Amino acid sequence: MPTQYILVSLPLRIFDDDPFTSLGATIGRDNGELLPFAIPSFKIGTLDGLVQHADDLAKLGAGCEAVVSKVSDSLKSILDGDEEKAAEQKMVNDKPTDHYLRSFQWNKVRYRADRPLGELIENLQKELQNIDNDVKAKFVQYTNVKSNLAALQRKQTGNLATKSLVPIVNPSLLVQDSEYLETHLVAVPTNARKDFLRSYETIAPMVVPRSSVQVAQDDEFTLFAVTTFKKTSSEFLNKCREQKWTPRQYKYVEGGKEEEQRELDRVAKEEKKIWGEALRLGRTGWSESVMVWAHAMALRVFVETVLRYGLPLEFVCALIKTTPKQGKKVKTALDSAYSYLGGNAFGRDKRGRVTKDDASLTSEMAAAGLSTAEGSEYTPYVYYEFEFP
Repeated sequence: MPTQYILVSLPLRIFDDDPFTSLGATIGRDNGELLPFAIPSFKIGTLDGLVQHADDLAKLGAGCEAVVSKVSDSLKSILDGDEEKAAEQKMVNDKPTDHYLRSFQWNKVRYRADRPLGELIENLQKELQNIDNDVKAKFVQYTNVKSNLAALQRKQTGNLATKSLVPIVNPSLLVQDSEYLETHLVAVPTNARKDFLRSYETIAPMVVPRSSVQVAQDDEFTLFAVTTFKKTSSEFLNKCREQKWTPRQYKYVEGGKEEEQRELDRVAKEEKKIWGEALRLGRTGWSESVMVWAHAMALRVFVETVLRYGLPLEFVCALIKTTPKQGKKVKTALDSAYSYLGGNAFGRDKRGRVTKDDASLTSEMAAAGLSTAEGSEYTPYVYYEFEFP
């Protein structure tokens, strides 16, 4: 069962006792684990500024989710789709991602809390873009060299219709340096071998009679050498293609076999090196992007808390670790306990649906930057759920 995390912020004034004890009783011990999520005090600025920051942070949150997902996909691809191995690489500061979230502390050295909110958001945006660019560039490099290696390996291990002919063809079988004649190599499916021998001399003009020589054979194809006059070579090759016989390009080069092996060894060595670099960068990219996302979430909770609850700023922020199934129960419990924070506009029926909607109040809240993620419903308290791929 995948893990779901929920960040909740509530005003301290609504609690008579310890807020974490009350909140824990509300969500229920069986529905999730309740943990503190420390958020420092930031410079609040103006209301207009907060509204803009709320919009920017919503976009940044979506960007973080997308980058974390892309890094996860890259790691899985590098590890040949092995989910378990990929999960082992998803560490933050060399510790499990869950451990980082459970003990989250704002990095005051990297992101000074006394700087303006706009500056902090901009720094996080730049870092996220750099992470995305670095991981993407290295992954593209790895994909390219992996494709090159696969192509070279196919030349060594494929069938006679695709593999390199350099180590197979004896140059003495070919007519070379002739002004009029030319030898062609044709890979014929084994089940069409008799048809080929019966008809190759007549499918095109000026094929040298009885010139076919069997060069090699594998489980799928037989490779023949056939000599024609140069001026009818194109027609012969086209007729071969029509018969589903595969003409093969080949030119003898002194030392070609050794050169192919050297190239294969070189690219295999390069692929191994780039694989290691891509894996390391994927690990770093995961760690860095998760940290950016956590800090973006902290800022988003702070800004939305100010916009919803006003000043003086006294609130409690909690991280709830649950599952998507239990998370629905957590949401229902929170709505039942705290929907009154939104006034009459947020009365709900037994299914959690809004039963009364004050359009003017909704407009005011939208203008104040209190919209939630696209497709989700507004809540009268700060609520933010997320999962890691």
